[in-house]
Amino acid sequence: MSGFVSRLLYENNMKSSGEDLMSAVVPLLKLLSITVIGLVLAHPKTQIIPKATFKLLSKLVFALFLPCLIFTHLGESMTLENVTLWWFIPVNVLISTAIGCFLGFLVVIICHPPPQFTRFTIIMTAFGNTGNLPLAVVSSVCHTKDNPFGPNCHRKGVAYVSFAQWVAVILVYTFIYHMMEPPLEYYEIVDEGVEIEEQPQVNDISRPLLVEAEWPGMEDKETEHSKTPFIARVFNSISSVSQTTLPDLDHTEEGGGHSPKSVRCLAEPRMVRKIRIVAEQTPIRHILQPPTIASLLAIIVGMVPQIKAFVFGYDAPLSFITDSLEILAGAMVPSVMLILGGMLAEGPIDSRLGVRTTIGISVARLLVLPLLGIGIVALADKLNFLLNDDPMYRFVLLLQYTTPSAILLGAIASLRGYAVSEASALLFWQHVFALFSFSLYIFIYFKLLSYV
Repeated sequence: MSGFVSRLLYENNMKSSGEDLMSAVVPLLKLLSITVIGLVLAHPKTQIIPKATFKLLSKLVFALFLPCLIFTHLGESMTLENVTLWWFIPVNVLISTAIGCFLGFLVVIICHPPPQFTRFTIIMTAFGNTGNLPLAVVSSVCHTKDNPFGPNCHRKGVAYVSFAQWVAVILVYTFIYHMMEPPLEYYEIVDEGVEIEEQPQVNDISRPLLVEAEWPGMEDKETEHSKTPFIARVFNSISSVSQTTLPDLDHTEEGGGHSPKSVRCLAEPRMVRKIRIVAEQTPIRHILQPPTIASLLAIIVGMVPQIKAFVFGYDAPLSFITDSLEILAGAMVPSVMLILGGMLAEGPIDSRLGVRTTIGISVARLLVLPLLGIGIVALADKLNFLLNDDPMYRFVLLLQYTTPSAILLGAIASLRGYAVSEASALLFWQHVFALFSFSLYIFIYFKLLSYV
């Protein structure tokens, strides 16, 4: 009798493990199938759909499909109470980025990348995809009938992922923007008297799809200091910076001593003035893009019950608008995966980063960081920072440690003129390897969440 019971328990465990494995792999196979379709359509040998079409699709995702998805799901789930309960989601983005920076620093020590790519190595290890890819994974997982997250899986999952969007955008336009600055030691300084040949403008169609795959139009926000080591020049007071492009740090205005500007400069410490100059050149004003605006509107509408009742719900006067937005939102995931396939069809570009560093970044980002993420989420759960009895909340937190480096980093690299080919090659290989790491860790997450 005991042998029969043991055999029955063993068979049930094997069946459960097999079901968990299939539940983890099948959603990724769905996404992979759409990605392969995009790859075939965009492959240079077939060119069934030209690159320009994928770029237009990317703009549609950015300006229409993604904002619709964020607004309809985040707005319906948001309440004033949830703002206080979900506080750990944006904090977790900051924690994962900080741990990723530490891992990137270890990769630099162990793998010894070329000196000009030290900061690049740290950033590519630190900042993962917190937007489109987690939304696609959550949507695909929730599309499976036997998902472990219940009937409201999709709405809650999208809301949790969307709630972290604004933090990620602020990080991109502050910390990451400045970390991706061209290193001063490897930047060619040209004397002001020397005439340089103007570089021809790159046609929008000829740009790699990588540049506009996730954040279209970012490269159009280029300023006169975007492709220069501006911070290094400010803090080192490089003499080659012209008076017209950089405020003089050594002299205040002569004469007109009663003007407010001269009084401020006289009273302002030198270091404070340098920090102010850098802050003025930080493109934080660009954070108000369609997805960010959709997130803010959803939070505001969700927190005011009277407005929420007017917009969301079957009997809401504006329910026909939210229903229309939800139909448009359904195009977001397939479009994103088709664009990813088009990006991968361009293949890896020659990189000076080195195979050892490429492998080091990929291992740190895709294998080591998720393990540390499990520990962080478990500790937060033990400290009662997380929602009780909500596996999807924990799953989204874990996903923030699991995704490959953000495709957006390729656009930032192009905007700053720093390690563009290296970013393209690294993102290509990371997304190839992520298929296997995602399958492994989603299986592990499902097993862990079954005990929650």
